[in-house]
Parts: sequence; structure tokens; C-alpha cells
Amino acid sequence: MAEQAGASFIALNPLHAIPNRQPYNTSPYLPNSIFYRNPIYLDVEAMEDFRICARAVALLASPTTQREIARLRTSQFVEYERVYKLKLRFLKLLFRAFLNAEWKKKTARASQLGDYIDREGDLLHGFAVHSALEETIHAEHPDIWNWRSWPEPYQDPESAAVREFVQKQKRSVLFHKYLQWQLDTQLRAAHKHARDRGLSVGLYHDLALATDRFGSDLWAHRGHYVAGCRVGAPPDAFSPKGQDWAFPPPNSERHYQDGYRLFAESIRKNCRHGGALRIDHVMRFFRLYWIPDGMDASEGTYVRDRFEDLLRILALESVREKFFIVGEDLGTVPDEVREALHRFGIFSYRVLYFEQGRDGRFRTPQEYPRDALVSATTHDLPTLAGFWIGRDIEARREAGLLPDDGVYRGMLEERAVQKQRMLDLLHGLHLLPDWFARTARDVPELTGELHNAIVGFLASTNSKLMVLNQEDLLKETEQQNLPGSTAEYRNWSRKMKCTVEELWDSPEVRAFTQMFRSWLEKTGRVNQGKPEAYPT
Repeated sequence: MAEQAGASFIALNPLHAIPNRQPYNTSPYLPNSIFYRNPIYLDVEAMEDFRICARAVALLASPTTQREIARLRTSQFVEYERVYKLKLRFLKLLFRAFLNAEWKKKTARASQLGDYIDREGDLLHGFAVHSALEETIHAEHPDIWNWRSWPEPYQDPESAAVREFVQKQKRSVLFHKYLQWQLDTQLRAAHKHARDRGLSVGLYHDLALATDRFGSDLWAHRGHYVAGCRVGAPPDAFSPKGQDWAFPPPNSERHYQDGYRLFAESIRKNCRHGGALRIDHVMRFFRLYWIPDGMDASEGTYVRDRFEDLLRILALESVREKFFIVGEDLGTVPDEVREALHRFGIFSYRVLYFEQGRDGRFRTPQEYPRDALVSATTHDLPTLAGFWIGRDIEARREAGLLPDDGVYRGMLEERAVQKQRMLDLLHGLHLLPDWFARTARDVPELTGELHNAIVGFLASTNSKLMVLNQEDLLKETEQQNLPGSTAEYRNWSRKMKCTVEELWDSPEVRAFTQMFRSWLEKTGRVNQGKPEAYPT
């Protein structure tokens, strides 16, 4: 990104903790906890304790381990459960080495972990206790998958049974605190490396709206959530049945009464070691679509929140930690919401597909707001290549998410109209060569010229920030997530089109990257390595 693309930041999906095992979903937007991160991201060989752990070094070199690594690297999809199972073997060996070489001897590194535990306080303790309980209970009772099915005494984090467990299983609880300390250490190093290489912003983090109702946050802080309702979205063109996200809404009154402590902590912990923070579904601060239990997504209603309080806390943390904020404000957004976000200096999130006037005409680059991030798509929407061939519509039909064939045909007809309007816009801006087809039906796929034109359009907008998903850089047709689906579509499991090594070696990837950089240079967005400038 620094040397070839000329970018200023690397935008990440949420790094939140998820269970990493079946039958759970693997969405980073429905996490086990929004406060702590997924150990699956740890670089095991980069951990200091790997170098002192002969057993771990030998395990890595073993033919069995190498065969499993090879199988995982060549698998069609990301196999979370198998990856984490393999990593966990190493992580437990490294923790044991740390206990013997550092913790018991009270070394400087032991003090570092102790200081981290003290700073994190009860939030980390609750998360670690839940993690240890989950691991222990599931090992003893393989048919029990989450805390709502645990023996009743363990369902209450304040119970005598839980306190007794903590006393008996101190090492297991400490292990999960150790993992979070290592994640924090590696993330700090990654952000510093990005900045040292010249990326002026560095890492751009993402804070999910949700937390899984079966996860550690609900176990430890259930009073901060409302029972009897789920959050979702009303029906729209992309989801005609509406969306049921299956997690509970926040208890606004409880947050208000305790001074928004948990809300502030969610911001602090997710902006740490980064120069930007994306807020998923930023309208949450104003209102959320609640669906009462026993009703479907079309029968919900909007419930308001204390947005002034929440935005002031967000602004305070942004100033304290020196990161900027992007609010994902897609969908039906009232004018007063965007006015408030602008007043607080929060960047809007503008997606090409949605930027149309009342007449259906796509907006020109000059019509995009200055204080915004522009992108072709999101993880929940079709990729550019997928949009052009209607792959998302076919995927919805295959997954049974469309009510009938009439809706299916209507979506195809509407897509044909959108494609023609997009083509007209690109021709009108002279982003396509004169010889290129003028009729969308004569362009059956995302050609090189069309790809180049759309990237050029995004780079030419007025918006201060631009992001290009790796799927759109590499012309992938499959989107990462198909809202409303679970087993019907392999959400969050699709691998990048190329390996990390091929980012450097593949002529195709280098051509895509050069095209991207060329537009950044033409439009003045190429990274200058200055922290005060955030162009791309």
C-alpha cells in the first residue's frame, strides 16, 4: 500500500472477538465482544515467547502441522474453526513458556502484562472469565455452546459459583488476558509500522453496531441491553423482506445512569492503535429499528436515543486519541442526522450505488460532499464486478431471500436501468474512451475500461477520503456478506483473490495497483506521508 499504491491508510473489518467455531456465525459485525479482539489474528511466530518455546518451534516444524497449514492455505474458504484450533495449540504452549520464564520470575515482561491487566480492569476480567468458562464447560459438555445453556449458577457473572471457578482456574483466566495483551502489543506494532512506512493515517478501524446475544458482553453486562426485542432494518430495495440482525438493542436509560462508561470504553478500545475509526450504522446514535419478539422485520419501529450525549463523548475521545471518525450513514437518513454529524466533524460515508438524485440520476463528482468518505460499495453490498453481472441478485434468489419471481424480475429490470445511468454518467464525464459501448446491455461484464472509469470517478469526487475494497481492486464478483443469509451463503469466509506474495509478483495485481495509483496521482490523492493530510 505504501510503496506501490500510494495509499494513506489500510481499512480493516472489525477485529472483535468471535467464537471461531461452528455452529456460530463468523461475522465480525456480530461479535462475542466489542471490547476485545479475536486471537485468531495473532502472528504466532512473531510473539516473543515463540523464540523461547522449544516445543512450539518443534510443533511448527512437524510434518503433521505443515500438512495442516498447507491444507488451510489451499482451502476454498477460510476455515475459522480449524485455523483457531491449530493456533490455540501453539498459544497455550507459548503461555506456558511465558509463565515459567517470565511470570513466575516477575520479570519486566511480567510487569508489562500486570500493568495491562490493571489498566483494563473489570472489563478484561469479565471477558477472560467468560472465555475460560466457555472453554471449560464446552469441553465437559460438548452439546452446550453458549452461556444461556450453562448450568444456572454460571449464568450470573456475580454468583458464588463463578467466583469459585475463578479461584480454581486462575491460570485459564490469565491465559485469556495474556492473549489480549499480545493482541494489543502486535496491533500497536502494526500501526507504528504503517506510520513508519509513510501511511499518514495508518490503520483505520471499525466498530460494529452489534454484539451477539449469546456472547460475553451480554453475559457480563446484560443490564445494558433490552430484552424482548431485536435490532434490524425495514424493507428496502436491497432487502425486500427487511433485515433481522438478531441482537438486542442497547438500554439507553442504563447507559445514561452510569455515565455512558461502557459506550466510552467501546470507543477507546477500538480506536486504540489507529488513525481512524468507522462507526457501523452511525444512525444508532439517533435511532434504531426495533423488532419485537414474535414479529418479523417488516413489523418493527424506530426508537430514538440521546444522540447529543453520545456524539459529545465520541468527539471527546476523538480529540484525546487523535483519530478521525467516519460514520456509516447509509440507507434512509433524515437530514437532521447528517446535519448533526457534520456539526460534530464526523465524516459521512457515501457509496456510489446510493448516490442518486430523486430522478434516479447518479450524482457527479462535484456533487459529493467534501467531509465524506467515498467508496464503490461495502461488505454488505455487491462488488463492482458482481453489481454489473447481477451476481448479488442471483445470490439472493439462490438463498431464498426474495419473496417471489416478480420481485426477482423487478430487481433485474431496475439493475439494467442503474447500469445504463452509470454508463451515461461515465461517458458524460469522458472517463470512458469514445469507442466504448453506449448501451449497458452491450457490456456484459466489468471490462478493464469500465473498471478504470469507475475507480477514476471515485478518485475524482470532492470527498476528502476514498476507500477501495480489495474485492473491487481485484474485480471479484462475490461479496463478503449477503444480509439475511446464514447457511445459505458462505458469509465472511471468502479469501482474497491472490496470496500476499502475489500482491508483489502477479502481473495482473500489479496492473490493477498501478491503475489505482495512477488515479490517485491524477486527482492529487496520492499519499504524501504527512499525518495532517488524509487524502486516500
